Amino acid sequence: MTTTATVTSQGVNLQVYTFGDSSKVPVVLVHGYPDNHSIWQPVADRLAKKYFVISYDVRGAGASDAPRKRADYRMSLLSADLAAVVDATVPGRDFHLVGHDWGSIQSWESVTAEGPLKARIKSYTTISGPCLDHMGHWMRRRTLNLSPSAKTKVFKQVLSSWYIGFFHLPVLAPGAWQGGLDKLWPRYLKHRENVQEPEANPTQGKDGKHGVQLYRANFRNKLINPEARHAPCPVQLIVPTRDNYVGTQLFEDLHEWVDELYRRDINANHWVPLSHPDTLAAWIGDFVAGVENGNMPGALQHARVRPERLGLPLYGKTAVITGAGSGIGRATALRFAAEGADVVCVDIDEESAKSTAEQARELGAAAWPRKVDVGSAQAMQRLASWTGKELGGADIVINNAGIGMAGGVLETSSKDWERLLKVNLWGVIHGSRLFAQQMIDGHRRGHIINVASAAAFAPNRKLAAYSTSKAAVHMLSECLRAELAEHHIGVTSICPGFVATGIANSTVYAGLGDEEQADKRARADALYKRRNFSPDQVATAIFDAVLNNPALSLVGAEAWTTRLLSRFAPVLSRQVARLDITA
Repeated sequence: MTTTATVTSQGVNLQVYTFGDSSKVPVVLVHGYPDNHSIWQPVADRLAKKYFVISYDVRGAGASDAPRKRADYRMSLLSADLAAVVDATVPGRDFHLVGHDWGSIQSWESVTAEGPLKARIKSYTTISGPCLDHMGHWMRRRTLNLSPSAKTKVFKQVLSSWYIGFFHLPVLAPGAWQGGLDKLWPRYLKHRENVQEPEANPTQGKDGKHGVQLYRANFRNKLINPEARHAPCPVQLIVPTRDNYVGTQLFEDLHEWVDELYRRDINANHWVPLSHPDTLAAWIGDFVAGVENGNMPGALQHARVRPERLGLPLYGKTAVITGAGSGIGRATALRFAAEGADVVCVDIDEESAKSTAEQARELGAAAWPRKVDVGSAQAMQRLASWTGKELGGADIVINNAGIGMAGGVLETSSKDWERLLKVNLWGVIHGSRLFAQQMIDGHRRGHIINVASAAAFAPNRKLAAYSTSKAAVHMLSECLRAELAEHHIGVTSICPGFVATGIANSTVYAGLGDEEQADKRARADALYKRRNFSPDQVATAIFDAVLNNPALSLVGAEAWTTRLLSRFAPVLSRQVARLDITA
């Protein structure tokens, strides 16, 4: 049920809208510029199933009054408006606050300023709207910092915030809305912000014209003379990673002002309430429920900001690594842990997975061992479901688990083929499909690494099954990369050469007896050790691939040689294939 009412604050009439049962926990939604309360409608409808939802047109917008003086839009008056709204709708009750864009900026005043309202705010969810005082401190620090990276961040944010300067122009900014910008605005949202073109807002011209006063009345003083603003309540920071106006860098120091801070990134543009209402309502609802019952769900516990890890290149990322119990998998898990990521260490050998996880924790990461047969679709589905529920989803997936097998096509039995393909190919297929879908559904900008081999480009009479599986992994990666590009998910095929991982000791030599197998394994292991190419070098290549997103990463001289031969000297490559490299 939706109701409307008029609330008076400081002589200004505010139009208030409520949704749902008033006896339930109240959640207040504050809109930004150049919007009115209607931007929250999709989210409010979803939240109202569990909560009492309150939204209102801020002064100057929608059906609320629009004072003419700039001073009437000062931050203290906007905070007083919020107090008037909650006093009228939920008198004397605590509530949860949510703000987007300018609604988030002005809500910070109520969250951090001393007064009776501050004590009633049980939690705050902020979306695309920094506290202006925090922003002032951020700008001051980086302006005085002589490092090029600090200057680059300031310059980048200034470029993104060009519109703020435009809003301060005395005639042009308000005149643009009267000159037809209000009619073009829905098309702008559709083509620039990837928002389905909303219905025309009958008050859009008014909302745009008067709303510029919000910027004029507050920005200059706040940025020049910022105050120390601390938030006593839990804060959920939702960051659209493709925001064209509010750079993610503005929230680098937020942990200094908020003791209990949770950060969740979403692969979206600025107008998240319109583009992703389901996700936004779910995240707000989970956060409110966690604060109310004192027990945050697993995904939010994992999202809590840990200041000691900030600044590391993979901070805030969750990496799922198969075959993490040894070799390349373990080296990668430890490298990622050192670079800031939290790691899920997956292996068929539970004790090895636990050992890797323990070493990762010693490097400061959160780490979880999971015993999984990657060739089982059901087991991988359970892994993906657990990761989504407990950790909020994976940002990086490294499909590394693999086994070795030697022998010709005629020597390799159907059972051997099935065993090898189950791990080397189906394990990668399961990991790629399940986690790619999870990334898409969770609106995450992720990366999938599939570990193939130099053998993907090197046919050999005695590596038929192994080379076939690795060539298939490489082609799978190329196809998947093309498919996931529109979702901003990278895919890389990693092809290392002879790496001393211990795989030689477990390689199956088709058609040979136990004694011959042992002899072959010993010789192969000795060769790998003489080559002295460590898993750490492959882990470095995997880390670089996550940062730079190449389609293919060749690691080691063997990988480069086989790739070049396959492309530029295929006849020679086929001649080499006739040699028995296992002899």
